[in-house]
Amino acid sequence: MKRNHDVPVVLLHALPFSSAMWQEQAAALRARGHTVITPDQRGFGTVPLGSAQPSLDTVADDLAVLLDERGIDQVTLVGCSMGGYTAMAFLRRYPHRVRALALLATRATADSPQAAAERLKFADLMLDDATRDHVVARTTPLLLGATTRARRPDLVDQILTMAKAAAPEAVAWAQRAIAARPDSLPVLRSADVPAVVVTGEEDELVALEEAMSTADALPRGRLITVPGAGHLQPLEAPDYVTDLLTTLLDDAATADGKR
Repeated sequence: MKRNHDVPVVLLHALPFSSAMWQEQAAALRARGHTVITPDQRGFGTVPLGSAQPSLDTVADDLAVLLDERGIDQVTLVGCSMGGYTAMAFLRRYPHRVRALALLATRATADSPQAAAERLKFADLMLDDATRDHVVARTTPLLLGATTRARRPDLVDQILTMAKAAAPEAVAWAQRAIAARPDSLPVLRSADVPAVVVTGEEDELVALEEAMSTADALPRGRLITVPGAGHLQPLEAPDYVTDLLTTLLDDAATADGKR
């Protein structure tokens, strides 16, 4: 039974995965009466890459078109890693359409010149048949926390399989789009909506200090640290993430009911 004031929730996936990474949260939230949308970013899953130049604005516009096609005006937006960058791009372009926000394993600041250069180098390596497999095998396990890597070899194998299935051209396109993104802190400071920033206790890609600055920028932001998890909290701690998203959705519904 659908809840009062239910606003659809959109789950945006990380790089280099597809919407399948949200399978457990999507099923659990639907069972609790929520409308859940799990789009694939262009180039991933079943969505073609197209010919547009790399840009998160293009990805945000893709989401707007999808919502328009479904007759959906406002959503609760949830993004993990790359999905968080997409969420902030959407918030920048369509602030009136975001009723609540969750940013997992993502940072609000732009890349430093050095970090952007590393992303562009990674994109080039992904397009090189001689280097791609080595790069994927070396970097993908680091998306998981040390505890997960030690205790969940099945999950390490799962994400490696998922990463190898991603189209190299899509991964390179996405890395270039992320490298070009602007600082989103000013956008977050204007987002007066229920919001949560989630970081993994063992995330080796986004430091706790970065997550704290992201949460601090949001007028109603809360910081949550997932114990024993790395960069892919929805896969490493699925029930924990489901519960925190449920709390956010309840907060959004309560806030909406007071309007």
